[in-house]
Amino acid sequence: MYQTIRSLLQSHDLEAISGAVASALERSDEAPLWKQKTLPYVRAILSVLLPLREQGLLFDPEGKPHGDLTPELFLRWCDLLSLKTLAFTLAKSNAEGMLVRTRHSSDQTAGYRPVDLEELGKYLASYSVNLEDEWLDFPITNYNLHIGITSLIAKILEGKH
Repeated sequence: MYQTIRSLLQSHDLEAISGAVASALERSDEAPLWKQKTLPYVRAILSVLLPLREQGLLFDPEGKPHGDLTPELFLRWCDLLSLKTLAFTLAKSNAEGMLVRTRHSSDQTAGYRPVDLEELGKYLASYSVNLEDEWLDFPITNYNLHIGITSLIAKILEGKH
C-alpha cells in the first residue's frame, strides 16, 4: 500500500488518491469517528497540494522547494497550524499573481496560477480557523483532534492499514 500511495501522490488526481485512502480506511479497524474525520482532511490538503504539484511549485512548511509530492511532504502539511499558514500563503500568492513566502526562485514563481482555496477554506472554517486574521489562534481541542487524524493518515501512508 505504501508504494501505491507514494505513486498516487506523485501522478494521480484527487479522486484516485482519496479513493485509495478511503479503501484503506474501510479496511482499518479504527473507530468510526476517525474514519469519518480523516477523508475530508485528506481531500482539503490535496485540494491545494495537487495544483502546486502540477505547477512544479511544491514546498514544505519552511518554504523549501520540493520536486515531488511524497508521503513525507504530505504529512508535513497535515499539521493544522502549517495548513492554516499554507492557506494564507496561497491566498496572498493568488492576490499577487505569484507564489510568495517560499524559497522558489522568482523565475519559477512567475508562472504561478492561482489555486482554488474553496475546499480548504471550508474545511478550516469548520474547525474554527480564522480565515481573516492569520495571527488569531484556533481552539487547542481542534489542534489535538488533528494530531489524532494525522496519526491515522501516517499509518495509511506507511501501509499499516
